[in-house]
Amino acid sequence: MNRKLNLTVMLGGPSAEREVSLRSGAAVAAALRSMGHEVFELDPRDANWVLPEKTDVVFLALHGTYGEDGTVQQQLEKLGVAYTGCDAESSRVAFDKLLTKQACIEKIVPTPKFLVADSADTPWPLGWQPPLVVKPVRQGSSVGLQFVNRVEEWHTALAESLRYDSEVLVEEKIIGRETTVGILDGQALPVVEVRPKAGSYDYKSKYTAGASEYFCPADFDAATTRRIQDAALGAFKAIGGRDYARVDVMVRADGSPVVLEVNTLPGMTETSLLPKAAAAIGIHFAELCQRMVKLALARQLKMKTEN
Repeated sequence: MNRKLNLTVMLGGPSAEREVSLRSGAAVAAALRSMGHEVFELDPRDANWVLPEKTDVVFLALHGTYGEDGTVQQQLEKLGVAYTGCDAESSRVAFDKLLTKQACIEKIVPTPKFLVADSADTPWPLGWQPPLVVKPVRQGSSVGLQFVNRVEEWHTALAESLRYDSEVLVEEKIIGRETTVGILDGQALPVVEVRPKAGSYDYKSKYTAGASEYFCPADFDAATTRRIQDAALGAFKAIGGRDYARVDVMVRADGSPVVLEVNTLPGMTETSLLPKAAAAIGIHFAELCQRMVKLALARQLKMKTEN
């Protein structure tokens, strides 16, 4: 794809992750301009946005609600415009942690034991032991994430997480190494290991410069690496993913992977984890953005020829 395209990068938006999305979008727009494209930046603060005329492809750099939950994808499909990433339905499933869980269980993809709570008064689950993880069913990027290390923290954690959604997912906390796997065009990229310098990989350690260390490719043997990548690909397929995503996977001490969640619109700054994994196999940031556009464009052209 060497021809110059008219591209619209959608960034910002109305979600709790607006600031991160603005950074992703700015990085993507700069990268695509460096590849010679005409790039317009569109911030859909509300539903009254208008797409620039002659837009060939929309690059979605939105995160969180509206951008990642299938809403904007539905609107773009009604407009008949090609856009990057997963379609509306798989975005909706991936953004809903409960639906993702159900999809993984159906396809026999390993995922932590869980239950759903909708009240801060929910009693401690019978037969469970701390530590537990509590997170909103429909939020992204560690928003509202709480860790329960003692039973006394249970009701406070529920109340805090329920500020962000009407339901929360409660999981056993998997003890092990934290990894993430980028998926690009149906292939698993090298595994990235995440090591927060203090505490857990929450919103603060994710977006504070220097708060976490990243190792790519992660230092696992070949068999364990393959198991982690297979689990990630399994989850990606289970939610009906297409083009690209990033799958968070915990790895127990015995090397067995456990999928936490699928991010259909992962961070896209040059230091974000999907670009980091792509760089490990020689795909630089601008080329990665170009490939994402190319996948969307190819799908659009295929649809036109079939019709």
